[in-house]
Amino acid sequence: MLKGKSAIVTGSTSGIGLGIARALGAQGANLMLNGFGDAGEIERLRAGLAAEFKVKVAFNGADMSKPEQIREMVAAATRELGAVDILVNNAGIQHTAPVEEFPEERWDAVIAINLSSNFHAIKAALPQMRQRNWGRIINIASVHGLVASTQKIAYIAAKHGVVGLTKVIALETAQTRITCNAICPGWVLTPLVQKQIDARAAKDGLSVERAKTDLLAEKQPSREFATPEQIGALAVFLCSDAAAQIRGAALPIDGAWSAQ
Repeated sequence: MLKGKSAIVTGSTSGIGLGIARALGAQGANLMLNGFGDAGEIERLRAGLAAEFKVKVAFNGADMSKPEQIREMVAAATRELGAVDILVNNAGIQHTAPVEEFPEERWDAVIAINLSSNFHAIKAALPQMRQRNWGRIINIASVHGLVASTQKIAYIAAKHGVVGLTKVIALETAQTRITCNAICPGWVLTPLVQKQIDARAAKDGLSVERAKTDLLAEKQPSREFATPEQIGALAVFLCSDAAAQIRGAALPIDGAWSAQ
């Protein structure tokens, strides 16, 4: 379905971003990966995806907190893959603390990576999408773009911002063949979430399995994690013609968390 299209997926060396990159690659899209990690492992991942899906796969290590590096990543993808047709803004970090104890530098970092990076990447990629009159912008927000929880003030402010930013881009591109939507996952078992589970187990003296069950029971009525593969499948659907009039939506994959 996406043969001949090219996609940037930020934060795609693991977790949700990798799930989305794999789903897009399986549909024939060329890929620009982005993220942190061991250089050798990233190269193995890049080469493996290229071989598996028979598409061009490049990597750019842009730091999503630095606007000039984001702009260069978009330029590099355009040079190396020929275009940026699909932009998936997925990179994110987390920090938890009560507001009075929340370090200001962590606030700045979370806002920069989880919200501002989306703005900079869209601003850099949108002109060429307008030129071709086709594009798909998919922002990975969170159920925390729709509802709040304690001790996550920066993350929740950023993700609510992503949902608002998505609506503005959708309105500004409404009469084009460019769409912009947000996916709002609940708990997904990624390395980021596993860290939270491990911390909870250590703090409360629980087994990791029990900490996992308790985490789901608090918020996610299905009592099951969403998967990167499910999120990847939704991203592919949003790139399809069937989704051409889904614009400015915030689509939860959250096991009924936001239905409560």
